[in-house]
Amino acid sequence: MVRAIRGATTAESNSREEILAAAGEMVKEMISKNGIDTEDMISILFTLTPDLDAVYPAVAVREMGITDVPLLDFAQPDVNGSLKKCIRAMIYINSDKSNKELKHIYLKGARVLRPDLVKGEDL
Repeated sequence: MVRAIRGATTAESNSREEILAAAGEMVKEMISKNGIDTEDMISILFTLTPDLDAVYPAVAVREMGITDVPLLDFAQPDVNGSLKKCIRAMIYINSDKSNKELKHIYLKGARVLRPDLVKGEDL
């Protein structure tokens, strides 16, 4: 069965180092918390807010050694009042887990996007 896992985080600044660190941390958490084997990955999609343009977040995944999974980066629309410096991801996987068993990851400033999923954590 195909499943999707969501993730989001924020970068401190629009620099290559900050974007790669934030994207890498998010993807590692998504993989770790869900026990994902890279052989089960179908693809990963990323979006960035318009204020982040120093590097593609997919580069962080390639630097992790994941080289045989299709990756694609998109620009997030510039919506008035939306969270700034935000990187979002969706990992598509083959899995027998139910949707309720999946752990969606929201880190740093992006925790405000899904307070229902980060219950018990300091927002």
